Amino acid sequence: MNQKIAITAIASISALGNKQNLIWKEYLNSKTAISKKQLGTKEIWTATLPVETSLAINELQESDSKYRNLDKSVLYAIYVSRQVIQKVGWTNKDIFGINIGSSRGATELFEKYHTEFIKTNKVSTLASPTTTLGNISSWVANDLQSSGPEISHSITCSTSLHALLNGVAWMKAGMVNKFIVGGSEASLTPFTIAQMQALNIYSKQEDDYPCKAFDLNKKENTMVLGEGASVITLEAGNVINALAYIEGMGYATEILEHNISISTEADCFQKSMKMALQNTPLEEVDAIVMHAPGTIKGDLSEFNAIKKVFGNQFPFLTTNKWKLGHSFGASGILSLELGLLMIQNQEAISIPFYQQEKPKKIHKVLINAVGFGGNAVSILISN
Repeated sequence: MNQKIAITAIASISALGNKQNLIWKEYLNSKTAISKKQLGTKEIWTATLPVETSLAINELQESDSKYRNLDKSVLYAIYVSRQVIQKVGWTNKDIFGINIGSSRGATELFEKYHTEFIKTNKVSTLASPTTTLGNISSWVANDLQSSGPEISHSITCSTSLHALLNGVAWMKAGMVNKFIVGGSEASLTPFTIAQMQALNIYSKQEDDYPCKAFDLNKKENTMVLGEGASVITLEAGNVINALAYIEGMGYATEILEHNISISTEADCFQKSMKMALQNTPLEEVDAIVMHAPGTIKGDLSEFNAIKKVFGNQFPFLTTNKWKLGHSFGASGILSLELGLLMIQNQEAISIPFYQQEKPKKIHKVLINAVGFGGNAVSILISN
């Protein structure tokens, strides 16, 4: 990349909490944050926000009468955007772009309004504006009183890393020098869970690790949904307060063999990783934070792609979905958060089901994400 792009702050909420020091402590223990929750008539595995974080979201919703009708996906995005802006010190006098996407968007509200329509043949006045996808970045811009471009898009599970690609493209085009990018997902609803169960990919495990992300010996699919949001701030050039720099970016799609699957050797990941690493010797990559959703084919195909790109000398491999679930559109930046934390603390976070030697240093980390149908993104970050 000709122009340096710095990551200057990050904020997130997930099953691990909402404060970076506490999130790191959660990563250091070997327990999962996934637990059973009653959704509809069923008790299922989910990765929900901790009580303290949920209370903070409720407080935000009650702080403004206009916010009381917003979906959780919007509230999550507002919450983390306020946090990241405070960290980096931007004000409404700064011109910055916003791209916060979502795979599902206002899932809970949409289900609520649709149920009302089926029962009464009428819909609420606010049914349309509060369930549109652009709702997320628009409300964040309103809350922050920003004046730059505001964008929301959905590219399923790789949404937030596509938001990063988009933000960098705006910056490299010289249209803006700062951007907030990320994703927000509040998809823990009975209908959404039922969709995953219909695909036969949702976990039925009954042990300490309901999601066995990157367990290459598992005999059944073990994906578990999580909720949350994560955003980062991007700034152009060498920045004194940089947490890391975007070293390389790659993206690819592949021809669909099935509505939800990617090829056996994940051609899309091979292409996206090679593009992200085109100016970086492979031996310089210290770790990969994989997409690894906890499905048999998804985990194995990504591993096969890594072997194709790196040969037998591949980097340290990790993923966080065994711990905080799969948060769809928010998952990519949550994975990037893990990569940042490993660089900052110079410690690799292991997977309980995969034995490997930890790296002695962590300077460059590759982050992978892919959406249904093979929309892959790979981002290389370095300190």
